[in-house]
Amino acid sequence: MSKTALAALLLCALASGGCATKKEEPKTSPSPGATAGTTASPSPGGSPSTVDAQSVYKQNCISCHGDNLEGKMGGNTNIAKVGAKLSKDKIANQISNGGGGMMAFKGKLKDEEINALAEWLAAKK
Repeated sequence: MSKTALAALLLCALASGGCATKKEEPKTSPSPGATAGTTASPSPGGSPSTVDAQSVYKQNCISCHGDNLEGKMGGNTNIAKVGAKLSKDKIANQISNGGGGMMAFKGKLKDEEINALAEWLAAKK
């Protein structure tokens, strides 16, 4: 499969995730042992803030990409091994800007949420 075809296929897979809607829920601190799927990034005040990438995924992506990243809207929405194909930066760009059927989440998700989600997905290989 050519690189162009593979890239188009992956973009379509990520693009289909734009059909989810974000529910506004109160933010809670993770329990002391619950660090899987979280990343720390500096907040404007300089102290680290923690974003739970799995929660962001469940609130925004699960309706198209499924409980286990298997895809619910055809093969192009399967992102179970997206990290083997796309870098964290490319995943973050796809989430932010959308395209190929996926809506853009820039403005809907905070940059910290997009980065945490991209980092979490990039580890899926």
